[in-house]
Amino acid sequence: MSEKPTSFSIKNWSQDDQPREKLRDKGKSTLSDAELVAILIGSGSREESAVDLCKRILASVDNNLNALGKLSLKQLQSFKGIGEAKAITIAAALELGRRRKLEDVVKQEKITSSRDVYDIMQPILGELSHEEFWTLYLNNSNKVIHKQQLSKGGITGTLVDVRLVLKQALEVGATALILCHNHPSGTLNPSEADKNITQKLKTAALSLDIKVLDHLIITEKAYFSFADENIL
Repeated sequence: MSEKPTSFSIKNWSQDDQPREKLRDKGKSTLSDAELVAILIGSGSREESAVDLCKRILASVDNNLNALGKLSLKQLQSFKGIGEAKAITIAAALELGRRRKLEDVVKQEKITSSRDVYDIMQPILGELSHEEFWTLYLNNSNKVIHKQQLSKGGITGTLVDVRLVLKQALEVGATALILCHNHPSGTLNPSEADKNITQKLKTAALSLDIKVLDHLIITEKAYFSFADENIL
């Protein structure tokens, strides 16, 4: 007599082990990352529960939620049990988390150090696979009054129009600028092109009594500050 196949449905688990009930009864902080993602997708496959499926997905990115957020919909759908709807749900939830992090740092508008700049710009630039150049426009109190993407390029570099940077500075009444761009490769060493555009912008800005206070190279976990290294 053949045995009935084991059901991997979370519904068949004890109530204490079911993610939704666990969150309701014990609080969200008691759940693992896999259990939280399992709540998002709702169900797994015939071979494994939603939690086991999510553990496998997380294991593929070394249990790093930032890395999970970088997976494309196609990559997520490569896991059996993850269709388009579940992949979109995971991507949407992680994007909300990224935006929440960004809103937390935007409240700190006054720049007192290069770390303040990194905290503002890392959520925007840190995880990109291509290079972008941004400018922070500051007033006399070193408060950010505007920030703007100036260019978006391939992974090898990006072009910056000095005239556009200064035009925007005059329009918003900025007295100082901080330049920022990311290195998708993860390297923090400034290139000769990075140094040249910094000096070009600094010289042009001075003619309008606008100071370039710093230029940051930003990666996912670290940054390089021209001002801190005394090469501005």
